[in-house]
Amino acid sequence: MTTLRQSFWRIAHDSSILGHSAGLDQVPAHGRMSVSGLELAVVSTREAFDALEADWNDLFVRAGRSAQLFQAFNWNWHWANHFLDGDGHRVRLAVVTGRRDGRLVMVWPLVQERCAGLRVLAWMGEPVTQYGDVLIEDGPFQGALLRDALGFIVNTLKPDVARLNKVRADAAVAPLLADLDAISTQQLEAPYLDLASAPTFAQYAERYPTKARKNRRRLARRLEEHGVCGFETLSEGPEAARMAAHAVALKRIWLQQKGLVSPAFADPRTLAFFIAAAGDAQRTTHIRVAVLKAGEAIAAVEIGFACGERIAIHIMAYDLTFDKAAAGILLLEHMIEQSLSQGVATYDLMAPGDGYKKEWADGAVRVDDFAVPMTVLGLVFARGYLGFVRPRLKAVIAKIPLSTRKALSHRLSSAVLVFSGV
Repeated sequence: MTTLRQSFWRIAHDSSILGHSAGLDQVPAHGRMSVSGLELAVVSTREAFDALEADWNDLFVRAGRSAQLFQAFNWNWHWANHFLDGDGHRVRLAVVTGRRDGRLVMVWPLVQERCAGLRVLAWMGEPVTQYGDVLIEDGPFQGALLRDALGFIVNTLKPDVARLNKVRADAAVAPLLADLDAISTQQLEAPYLDLASAPTFAQYAERYPTKARKNRRRLARRLEEHGVCGFETLSEGPEAARMAAHAVALKRIWLQQKGLVSPAFADPRTLAFFIAAAGDAQRTTHIRVAVLKAGEAIAAVEIGFACGERIAIHIMAYDLTFDKAAAGILLLEHMIEQSLSQGVATYDLMAPGDGYKKEWADGAVRVDDFAVPMTVLGLVFARGYLGFVRPRLKAVIAKIPLSTRKALSHRLSSAVLVFSGV
């Protein structure tokens, strides 16, 4: 156990956190502490969150990385409109901010939840956020600031466990989690294309086997049998919102046919989120909705988000009618070609690292789900449920016959609708 881990548990013990059972309503609205010249605070109300907009945006301009697109204020603003509890009973804001001389230099976007009677910290933005991280200014003292902020979180929020999903290996918070010996409960890969490695798409495409390129041309001809093909990319607006809704609908159908359960896609708030994000040109998320048509039919839709020289693909969906024409793959090729011509350097396919993604990718970044226990009960939850029970449940479900999984998928999706309260 590392010295920092020992120190972390000592802080928890000294703060009387071990064995606590305080309710969410007992968390202070604003806790403040001056540590190493950094003024730290917890933002737990929607009004206080909204008031951060200008400072948060300014910090993102100064310090945001392209892979931190989900830590942008507008993304989390749209999330709060759809996923944040109005009464704060189940999910409550716990955004930790750090200021130096009044200037915002750090945002740790968290929420606090109750799970099995435990107080659980998680990234703000779940389930739509795909990369979790801390937005923080670069500098030689970044690691010390993160450790100070963590100590503040332990003392102020008194959680049982932090469940920090989808942390990239190159995230700002990754070194801290490594020092803490955080428990990795799931390991995935996020494949990406290095579009900056070639000046044109024709030259870039040469890295793929000749057989694969010929096969895609054959598939394109097969798709054209359904009608003249058309490709377009939509920015925020009514049509983008309509196509985003269609993408979610197609994804739900595909999941059901595969007998897969996705609580995120079953939740109607996810649909509402993407419609709002795609339609709002004022608080833009820099969404890109790509559409491939065969005649009048919508063959495939792809939803991506741009940040700097990166575009991250969030949803790829196609109409099963065009399965044999591989409409999704053809749309992906169109988007890669367009992105390269527009100066996109990284085409991020995000986790999980499915086989078809790796066939396109130049590399992959490791993405982990981490758990940081802060009480004895939190340790049991992290190692017992997150680290042991849940992975085995997934493995058991994967072995169930497809027909049974389809029925389970439908029933569990219905249960998600009830649980979401909408």
